[in-house]
Amino acid sequence: MRFLVSCAIAALLATGPVLAAERTVTDDTGRKVTIPEQPEHIVVMHEPLLGIPLMDLGLDLTGSFGRADDGSFVIAVDFIDTVLGEGKTKPKGFGPVGQLDLEKLRALEPDLIVASELDAGKADQLATVAPVYLQNVGSSKVYGFDVEEDLAALFGREDVFAARKAAYEKRVEDLRTKLPFDPAGRTYLPVFLTDQLNVVGDSSGMVQALEDLGYSRLEVGAPSGASPAGGSMMLMPLSAEEFGKLDPDVLVLLNSYMAGGRDEAGTRASLSKIVPGWDQFMKPAKENRILFVDPAKVITPSVASAEHMLDAIAGWNETTQ
Repeated sequence: MRFLVSCAIAALLATGPVLAAERTVTDDTGRKVTIPEQPEHIVVMHEPLLGIPLMDLGLDLTGSFGRADDGSFVIAVDFIDTVLGEGKTKPKGFGPVGQLDLEKLRALEPDLIVASELDAGKADQLATVAPVYLQNVGSSKVYGFDVEEDLAALFGREDVFAARKAAYEKRVEDLRTKLPFDPAGRTYLPVFLTDQLNVVGDSSGMVQALEDLGYSRLEVGAPSGASPAGGSMMLMPLSAEEFGKLDPDVLVLLNSYMAGGRDEAGTRASLSKIVPGWDQFMKPAKENRILFVDPAKVITPSVASAEHMLDAIAGWNETTQ
C-alpha cells in the first residue's frame, strides 16, 4: 500500500507544474530584484532604448509601452523596421503614451518588465504585474551601446553580444583604412533638430561608431540653466547663436522624427527655419563637412545602430572624395 501511495505522489509531482528557476539581481538603481532565470515574456517601457538592444541580441518582446492596440508605434517611425529590418515580430502595445494601462499590461502576462532609471517612480506600480528591472539609459551613466552589453549580461547573451561586437569592430577597421584621412584628432558634433537645436548625448550607436573610428566630440557649453531634453537625457539644448559659430571637422545633422523628412532635404529645410542662412556662413556647410543622418537608424544604443552609422559614414566618404 505504501508503495502505491509513493508511486502516486511521484506521478503527481512528475506531471504537476514545475516552478521556474529564479535568481536575484541588483538593477542599475540598486534595487534587489528576483527575476526568472530564463524570462519568456519580456515587456519593455522604452522600445528604442531598451527593446531594440534586446531584439538585437536575438530576444523576442511580448509587449512594449509606446505601441497602440493595432501594433503601430506612437510616432511615425517604427524603430524595429528601421534599425533591425522588416519581418520581425512586433511586440503588443499596452498604451502609446501617458498613463499606464495596467489591465492591458497584465493581459500580456509578462514575467519580466525592463524599464529605465527614468521609470523609477513607476516601479512599484509596475511590480504589481511582474518583476521590474531598471536599466540606466542616460548619457551621464552609459555610453555608446553599453545598454546592449549590460542587457546581454543580464540575459546570459554575452556570447551573442561578443559576436556582434567582433563583426562590428572588423567593419570599423575596414572602413578606417578606406577613409582618405586619419580621423584621430578630428572633431565631430551631432545636432538633433526639433523645434530647437539639441546636442545629442553619448548613449547611441552613432556616437560609438564615430569615436571608434577615432573622432573626438567637440565640446560645447550648455545654455545657463538648461536641462537635458527629450526625457532620456540624450539631448542638450543649443542656442542658434552658438550653433552658428561652431566649426567641428564633421557636423552631424539629424532631423526630428516628427518633421517632414529625415533625409538631407528635409533636414536642411528644418534647420533653415531655426537658423536662416546657416548654409551660407557656417564653415562646415561651405566646406562640405556635414553628414546628414537618419536618426531613427543610428540613435538607439545598439550594435545595429552603430553599423548603420558606419554605413552612413562610408556613403558620405564616397560622395565627398
